[in-house]
Amino acid sequence: MTTRILLLTPPMTQLNTPYPATAYLKGFLAQHAASADLVVAQADPAIELFCALFSRAGLQQVIAALAVASPSTPAIRHVVSQGPAFVATIDAVVRFLQGHDPGLALRIVGRTFLPEGPRFAALEADDDDDVLAWAFGALGLADRAKHLASLYVDDLADAIREGVDPRFELSRYGERLASSAASFDGLRDALEGPPTLVDALLEGITEALLDTHRPDVVGLTVPFPGNVYGGLRMARTIRRISPTTRIVMGGGYVNTELRELSDPRVFDYVDFITLDDGERPLLALLEHLRDPAAPLLRTFVRQGDRVVLRTDPALHDVPLRDAGTPDYDGLPLPRYLSLLEMLNPMHRLWSDGRWNKLTIAHGCYWKKCSFCDVTLDYIARYDPASADVLVDRIEAIVRQTGQTGFHFVDEAAPPAGLRALATQLLEREVVISWWGNIRFEKSFTPELAGLLARSGCVAVSGGLEVASDRLLETMNKGVSVAQVARVAHAFTEAGVMVHAYLMYGFPTETAQETIDALERVRQLFEAGCLQSAFWHRFAATVHSPIGQAPGHYGIRLRAAPKVTFARNEVAFDDPTGTDHDALGEGLRKAIYNYMHGLGLDADVRTWFGPGRRARRGVPPTTVPRDLIARALGR
Repeated sequence: MTTRILLLTPPMTQLNTPYPATAYLKGFLAQHAASADLVVAQADPAIELFCALFSRAGLQQVIAALAVASPSTPAIRHVVSQGPAFVATIDAVVRFLQGHDPGLALRIVGRTFLPEGPRFAALEADDDDDVLAWAFGALGLADRAKHLASLYVDDLADAIREGVDPRFELSRYGERLASSAASFDGLRDALEGPPTLVDALLEGITEALLDTHRPDVVGLTVPFPGNVYGGLRMARTIRRISPTTRIVMGGGYVNTELRELSDPRVFDYVDFITLDDGERPLLALLEHLRDPAAPLLRTFVRQGDRVVLRTDPALHDVPLRDAGTPDYDGLPLPRYLSLLEMLNPMHRLWSDGRWNKLTIAHGCYWKKCSFCDVTLDYIARYDPASADVLVDRIEAIVRQTGQTGFHFVDEAAPPAGLRALATQLLEREVVISWWGNIRFEKSFTPELAGLLARSGCVAVSGGLEVASDRLLETMNKGVSVAQVARVAHAFTEAGVMVHAYLMYGFPTETAQETIDALERVRQLFEAGCLQSAFWHRFAATVHSPIGQAPGHYGIRLRAAPKVTFARNEVAFDDPTGTDHDALGEGLRKAIYNYMHGLGLDADVRTWFGPGRRARRGVPPTTVPRDLIARALGR
């Protein structure tokens, strides 16, 4: 008997390209479709929800709801007062951002077509003509229009969040309900409470998908906390309409946060929850549904009033070489839209353009960083694919999607694997553009950076983290600041953009070390080694070495509530006593300016005070101003 499977990514994820999990699973299951009598389909309710909400009909409902919203905010007042203009322009703007109507750029850049609200204020404050001319020049018409259209969308999203549904954001939905939520109570209350307009639209999308596909099994991938509420809202709708359809949930959020799940109420919404890589657990589950005696792999089920993890040690994960080629059939590729909110060219890669997703190697070849979830499968099990298999998959995906852009989504792409891949791409004359995450290790020589650039590499990102040699050694990062500078410079010289991930608030980090880290980062930008960066507030996680042995890193974990649902981040006390939160705004302000080439000659202390004055108590840097230059041999 044929089993019909529907794979779904719930709202919300990035709008410019599909999240790859369902394409990976569909490509894998396609290899077993004939022998197991499977019909596999996939859809993306996240992009469908955006397109339903940001449409003429959707905005009419939004504006009606905003008209009675309380309290009113600048974003709400703007959308209500300009309601007819938004309704008249929304379909055209979305078509433009989807790439279907490039001629509209001429009207958008005229600055009279779009109703401009609070998000445009930054342009006016800095003299909009100068800012836009600096960012896009005289010829950047399409990008200038895309930036303005993105601000227009942001104005609408702000109003929806403030007056229609506080859970809604463009790339996440109900994130706070799910992030490290020890109890299921908050999610359940929201799911069983009165639906918002956004909820109602999502329920309608779910009903239409069920009517179209008539699935026996629905697979929900929830990669992030911002997908959980939407996934369970969809599961609730499926339960109501088609109670015999079996629902399975998996994905990155499940793998990291639900490993201690014990609340059986979750299974009022889903039937199965799988951990870690989904290929083998899903295949085992499909066999189990046909034959209840067949074993399961890493699958939570409800037995009476208990949650039980069922797993058969005889079942093994699928090697990456046998996982199949990601299959994008069924995903509405023309409906994805590119936003250009950040003018930095590296940052736009995350929200602008259609990127096919592919993995060079499962897991991390280093897997030693003390802040990382090195005990979990997605990091711990390293499994590379050969270059010829990867290029075969690349060619197949290009034929299917018509897109030659690739984002390699590895935790850290291995240098040897990248060298082999680049060589194969060049030898087989396969023309693509690609980017991905690396470790700034010494294997990335100028020669290798040049080879990768010739193969199509346009950007790399990697962790500079705390930008302190003492702390880099403490976290077992395996790199130094000088080494990062040399690797980043090699890529920049090869014409490859470089983004650095940064963190502040690491255990035992002092205010002096944070200020010194910012000075090193300033010098890296000044030397042209970095084009982009972002500061993250450090968070200890339960599956990392820091979370499992906090005393070794000089901290003490705080008492945690009883966990029956999710657990990931763990609160801790650092005896150093540094007020990291007070430093965060200044760090972000500095990086924003550095990415725009501004403030590189300023004392780093001035980012922590009003105007050009340093906040009292911020120490001067102890880093020589030529540190990075000396590291580069200048």
